[in-house]
Amino acid sequence: MVEIVAAIARWFQLAANMILLGSCIFLAIASTRKQAYLEAWIERLERLFPWLAITIPIGLMVILMTTLVQVTGNVSSLWQQEVWLGFIKDTRVGQIWGWRTLFAVLLLFTIFHFRKSSRTRNRYIFIAVIATLPLIAGSLASHAAAEEFSVSAILPYALHIILAGVWFGALPAFLLMIYENHKNAKTKRFNVPEYKTLMRFSSIALPVMLLIILTGITVADRIFDSYYAALVATPYGWLLSAKILILSIILLIAARVRAHWLPLLASGPQAENTGDSRAGIRKWVRIEFFLALLLLFLATVIANTTPIKHALIENWPYPFRFSILATWNQPNVATQVWIGVFILVLAAGVILLGRLRNWEFKRLISIPAILLMSGLAVALPPLTIQAYPETYRRPPVPFDAISIANGAALYAQHCVECHGYQGMGNGIKARTLSTKLPDLLTEPHTAEHTPGDFYNWISYGMVNTDMPGYADKLSDEDRWDLVNFVHALSRGYQARILSPEITPNKAYVKPPLFSYADNNGVNGTLQDFRGNKTTLLVVFSWSQSQARMEQLKQVYSRLNEQNIAVLAVPANELTTDEMAQVAAELPFPIVTQSAAEISSSYALSRRTLTHPDIIGRGKIPDHMEFLIDRNGYMRARWIPSIDQSGWSDIDKLNQQISLLNREQMKMPYPEDFVR
Repeated sequence: MVEIVAAIARWFQLAANMILLGSCIFLAIASTRKQAYLEAWIERLERLFPWLAITIPIGLMVILMTTLVQVTGNVSSLWQQEVWLGFIKDTRVGQIWGWRTLFAVLLLFTIFHFRKSSRTRNRYIFIAVIATLPLIAGSLASHAAAEEFSVSAILPYALHIILAGVWFGALPAFLLMIYENHKNAKTKRFNVPEYKTLMRFSSIALPVMLLIILTGITVADRIFDSYYAALVATPYGWLLSAKILILSIILLIAARVRAHWLPLLASGPQAENTGDSRAGIRKWVRIEFFLALLLLFLATVIANTTPIKHALIENWPYPFRFSILATWNQPNVATQVWIGVFILVLAAGVILLGRLRNWEFKRLISIPAILLMSGLAVALPPLTIQAYPETYRRPPVPFDAISIANGAALYAQHCVECHGYQGMGNGIKARTLSTKLPDLLTEPHTAEHTPGDFYNWISYGMVNTDMPGYADKLSDEDRWDLVNFVHALSRGYQARILSPEITPNKAYVKPPLFSYADNNGVNGTLQDFRGNKTTLLVVFSWSQSQARMEQLKQVYSRLNEQNIAVLAVPANELTTDEMAQVAAELPFPIVTQSAAEISSSYALSRRTLTHPDIIGRGKIPDHMEFLIDRNGYMRARWIPSIDQSGWSDIDKLNQQISLLNREQMKMPYPEDFVR
């Protein structure tokens, strides 16, 4: 019940805010003549302004009350002043609510201040500007802003909601003007100012609607974060799909009004033509306004629904999914898709032709609709591949060194005889199988399929192949560890593009995460350095790496000054005496717990363009160093046995560190789970 009250309050206050904004914009474009603002419909519209302005702070107060009840779980908290003040003062949601309320009160004061003043265009423009402030403040609480509180995150959403207010909010003024002029018998003839106002608004509404769609796509893309399957498999996606459907109907109605009814209004001085056109416009714009109210209600519900990024698809409901990556190189796929695209373009061309030839509405809609369906029927089927209930299931196990190391052990026990030591499908049993095994290392097999696909195959096997299922042999967590290891293999091979020199402002390689304990008893994770320090991860062998470790010891203070965290990871387990010697000699932390897992998982990134190391079991270097930037991406790597001098020239290492420190690149942190 509380959620329903909150949704209705959000809807009412947002609708009132948008109507104030849109009505003032409509009045600002209504005419350039002062006497135009003396018309009866404007008088009626302005009488609504105080009520709309009062609705906004009342709605915000109801929103705050319902939020407090939801947070505290207790209605009695509404009578405790310290709960109100604490929520407003100590939470971001409360602070944003405070700003929204402040701007709403400012808008209310502005409406009452100008109530008795003369009506001018500048007055309406000023009120419209003030009306945008609560909307902008509200955008700070959006899903997009919650992910990244920055101008780039907030601006598209703020523009989206303001532009929606310009369009939706103007519809009541549009309807009121049509209704008053139709009711007045003297104006049943062609009215030039009325027609010019409507055409002026229609001309503005077209680019506004296009910008609403553009900003909506921008916001949605950020919220989806390439997780578009959720559009048809989550509550958020279903609501958004319904919103898109309603918007499509609204666009068709708007196009009909602009193309048919508005020209009919100016078709001649005959009273019947003018009356019929006003009646038609009033009818269709009423429907448009009703649909817009429904659209706005859906938008308020969506804004408080778990966003796509955090919505879990436990069971994908369809036996297929679309994947350009996995299908494009198949025979005839590209040809068939381009034929379908051509038919879709032809459908758009038919719409333009029909507009030019003045086709009747049914013909204008039916022929392009048939072409549209035909184009989709031709283009989409080739892009489909088989899907499973687990296809879009998100891994419950993080992509970390512990999981990868366990997956490697399980792979060696259950998979290596068929898939080979390095996952290339060349195990000792591979030639005896009825199907050719995929190359999990060098081919983009893992990129073409989801982690859930691999989980399904590992759990239940693959139909019409020799791949068995392991659901009865391995735990759920073990199977996800195997998925992580397969992805670590592929990511490690992709890391061959790295060298001792970074590529400025280019970040691709996502390293395994890890947690550790060092020789000083300090616990930490790789993520601790994000947004703060570049990490130099040194995987060493003792005593082969002794000379290099001595060199790093000599420059450690300089590295500290450059805001570099150095972590030393033993490639092999050290004896008690060796650990004591290393800890005594080196000033930087030595990983003591999880060292074996970190070393083995990062050894998967040992391959280079000149030394692909894909024969047999592969060879693990004695010493490797990795530079991981402040965003969490692996940016450079030095392997002395392959790259030779490399970072033994400390000036060269300092140069790479300086380049990373000067970068202003803002990137989302790598995901904690494979996807």
